[in-house]
Amino acid sequence: MKERTADFLRIILSLIIPPVGVFFQEGFGMHFWINIILTLLGYIPGVLHAVWIILKK
Repeated sequence: MKERTADFLRIILSLIIPPVGVFFQEGFGMHFWINIILTLLGYIPGVLHAVWIILKK
């Protein structure tokens, strides 16, 4: 239950600033930088990628 709450908070953060949600999930790894690029190219791709990263585990 605690992990689901953390995921929910990460998703809410990802809706506001997508790279923040990915950072809290993965750190400064490859997915973080991919998300930065996707967010710069368009907000929606950044959000979709962030939610996917959070929910894939």
